[in-house]
Amino acid sequence: MCLVFVCDEEERVLGRQTAPGACPYCGGMVQAIDVESQWRFCFLPLCFKTKRKYYCTMCTRRLEVI
Repeated sequence: MCLVFVCDEEERVLGRQTAPGACPYCGGMVQAIDVESQWRFCFLPLCFKTKRKYYCTMCTRRLEVI
């Protein structure tokens, strides 16, 4: 007998907008992306989180705000 637990994280983009500043690696424009993540356990939604992630538009690196 084997038990398998299925956990899944689904991310959905809510919106995009330009952010002030420049990428420290290449000098490109920074884009702020609002992302809603949903954790599921056996297809039942457990929690919803909305995050803002920052990416460079030229080198596509994910940037962190300190």
